[in-house]
This record gives sequence, structure tokens and C-alpha cells, in this order.
Amino acid sequence: MPDTAPNASVLAPQPTMPMLRLPAAERDGFRAGFRIISPLLPAIFSWGLVTGVAMGKSILTVPQAIGMSLMLYAGSAQLASLPLFAAGMPLWTILLTVGIVNLRFVIFSAALQPHFSYLSLPRRIVLGYVNGDLGFVMFMNQKFASGYVPGKEGTYYGIALSNWAVWQVSSILGIMLGALVPDSWGLAFAGTLALIPMMVHTITSRSTMLAVTLASVVGLLAFDLPYRLNLVLGVVGALAAGMVCDELTARHARRLALANSPTASHDGPPRDGAQTRNSGERGS
Repeated sequence: MPDTAPNASVLAPQPTMPMLRLPAAERDGFRAGFRIISPLLPAIFSWGLVTGVAMGKSILTVPQAIGMSLMLYAGSAQLASLPLFAAGMPLWTILLTVGIVNLRFVIFSAALQPHFSYLSLPRRIVLGYVNGDLGFVMFMNQKFASGYVPGKEGTYYGIALSNWAVWQVSSILGIMLGALVPDSWGLAFAGTLALIPMMVHTITSRSTMLAVTLASVVGLLAFDLPYRLNLVLGVVGALAAGMVCDELTARHARRLALANSPTASHDGPPRDGAQTRNSGERGS
């Protein structure tokens, strides 16, 4: 008789095609990242608008200014290059200046490497492109562990993409409106005022305060250096000061933990007493 037993492969649940959507942890992380950066978005918008107006009033055409904003995505480097374009400096000088001003992103990338080294190269390139000063600071303040952590990549993109989107919208709007804004408005000073609350919001510890103070002092003392090298020196000095302060704080915390440990305060004497009793028993 023919075998009428049901085929096991028919009864087994058939695999379904994977859904093209982010895991729940990453979606939650993205929303958390947006909430983290959202208090700073108005200040980011104002700073991007000021930068866009400055670019719109430069010798660059509107398409050139928009292309620079999208490709470079670095306000300080964009502003540093505008006088060089106006002066007709050689392209290599402009590229060197922009590269030196943006050297801080090499330092940022080194700090992010332990968190995202497991990602593929294309994903790391995208991650690096959307990285910005405030996004980097706000992400590092979350104190994620190294390596893969559920929701960490989503949090990063929630912070970084929100920063990028607001910056680009405000910058392009400023470029389009640049020709309509008179020079007497003093927008450069307004941009500086917009940066102050963003900087203050990131100061959450003594190490950060020390880093900001040292960066400000070094930046002012080295202000006359060419190619905006004072910015690079300020960033390097701030990172060094912050790392030293964090290490000293961690050592102090470990010493306090050891001093207050119940094992250290109670286990030592009983062990000595037990050894004395054992020695007496052996002697008797």
C-alpha cells in the first residue's frame, strides 16, 4: 500500500521572508536619540541659518553653496573657506584649511571606533558622514558600553540624523535668503550667541567643564596661528584634559569603594582571629 503518512516538510512551518524594518530596540533607540538632541534643535537651526546666510552672501552661487553644505556638513570649515574663496586663494590652500579645521572629526572617529567597529564599511561611512560636534558629544554622554549594544546604533542615528536634517534645512534656507539680508544685521554675532546655549547644555560634569575651559583658553592664546590651527589645538587640549580628569575621578571612586567595602572592613580581622585559633588548636 502506498505510504499515506503526511509529509513532514508540508507540516513544518514554512520560513517567512524577513521584514525590511529595524528591530524594536533600534526604533526605541532612535526615538530616545531624538529626545536627547531635541532641546538643542532650535539653537542648531539658528546657527545653520546664520551659516547659510553667510554662504549665500559670498561669491559662491546658490547651487555651489547648497552643494558645499550637503557635501561638507561642517559649519566652521564652511565659514573658514569663504574668505579664501573671496580672496582667490589656490584650491590647495582652501582644501588644506578645511582639512585642518576638520581634523577634530578624526579624533571623534577614534572615540566612536570601539562602539561601531563591528559594522560594515559602508555603514561606518554613513555613520561618519552624519557625525557632528553636538551629536558626538550628546552620544558620548550616554555612556554606552563598547561593542554591540541593542538600541545603541538607533540612538546614535536619532541624535545625528536629527542634527543633520535641522542643519541642512536651516542652512539651505539661509542660502536662499542670503541675498535679502542686509550686512548691518550683524549675523556673525548672532551665530556666536546661538552656539553659547548649545555649549552650556553639554557641560554635565567636572571633566567637561575642564575641557571647555582649556579649549577656550588654548583657542584664544593660539588665535593668530594660520589655517585655524587654534581650533585643532583647543580640541586636542580639551580631550587630553577630559581624559586625565576622568581617569583621576575613576581612581578616586575605586579608592572610596575599596575603603567602604564590607569585605575590606570586616573580613580581614576575623580571618586573622581564625588563623590564631587554628594555630592554638594545632599547638594543643
